[in-house]
Amino acid sequence: MPRTAADLVAILDLEKIEEDIFRGFSPANGWKRTFGGQVIAQALMAATRTVEDRAAHSLHGYFILPGDPEAPIIFEVDRIRDGGSFTTRRVVAIQHGKAIFSLSASFHVAEDGFEHFIPAPNVPDPEKLMDAAQLMQLGGRPAERVQRFVDRISPVELRPIEPHSFGPLAPGETREPKQSQWIRVGGALPDDPVVHRAALAFLSDMTLLGTSVVAHGRNLAEPEIQAASLDHALWLHRPFRADEWLLYVQDSPSAGGARGLNRGLLYSRDRKLIASVAQEGLIRKRTRTPKAPT
Repeated sequence: MPRTAADLVAILDLEKIEEDIFRGFSPANGWKRTFGGQVIAQALMAATRTVEDRAAHSLHGYFILPGDPEAPIIFEVDRIRDGGSFTTRRVVAIQHGKAIFSLSASFHVAEDGFEHFIPAPNVPDPEKLMDAAQLMQLGGRPAERVQRFVDRISPVELRPIEPHSFGPLAPGETREPKQSQWIRVGGALPDDPVVHRAALAFLSDMTLLGTSVVAHGRNLAEPEIQAASLDHALWLHRPFRADEWLLYVQDSPSAGGARGLNRGLLYSRDRKLIASVAQEGLIRKRTRTPKAPT
C-alpha cells in the first residue's frame, strides 16, 4: 500500500513504454503480494490513457495470479471498440511473462437521463465514530500490532459503523452478513476526476471480502483462514471525490463452496449513491495453520 495520498497518485502515474503499453510499480512496503485494489486502479488508468472525451462508468476484472510487489507490472491495452456513445477497452496486467489480472472497462459520453437511487441507511457521521485503530486499542491489542494495522491500510482511513463485526460471536448470538464503514483517501488528491475514479477503484477493494465471514464471527486476519479476491466489478454512477468521506455499505448474500459473494454500495457525504461494487472471493479454512512470524 502507498503511505500517503501523494504516493497513491504517484503509483497511478503509469509510464508509457509503447503505444497502448504502460508500466506501473508497487510501493516498497514489505508486502508479500500486491494489493488487489492497486492493480485494479492501475489497469483502469491504463485503459483511461487510451480514451478521450468520455469517462469510465464500469469495470470488470479477474485476479489470475498474486502480484509480485518487487517487480514492475506491464499493462497491455486492447482497443476493443470506439462507438458513438461507448468505448470498450480490455487490459491485461503481466508480470514475469504471465498474466496476473485482466480488466474490461467501458467508457460513456456524458448524457442526461432518468435519475433514481436506493437511499443510504441512517448512520452516524464519521466524526462521531472511532477509527479502526482506536477500536483495536479498545480490544486490548498491543500497540505494535495497532501500528502495523495503521501502516498496512495507509493512506486509507476507515471509520467502522458496527464495531461488533470485528469480534467473535457470543454463545447463541447470530449476526447478519453485513458491515458498513466510512472510507476515504486521507490527504488531498488532485482535482482531476480521472484520479478520483482510479482512487475509488483502489478503495473499493478494501474490507469488502471480509463481509463473507462477518456472520460467522471471523475475520480475514485469522491465520487459519485463507482468503483471496477472485474477481471485482465496479459501476460508477455520479461524480464524487475519493478524498472525502464515503459511506461503504456492504453485504454478503451467499457463501459456500469455499467462496463468498460480496456487494457494496458507496454513498457520498450528502447520501447520494455514487458507485456499486460486487466481488467474489476465496474463503477457505486452512488444513494447517501457518507458523507465526518470529
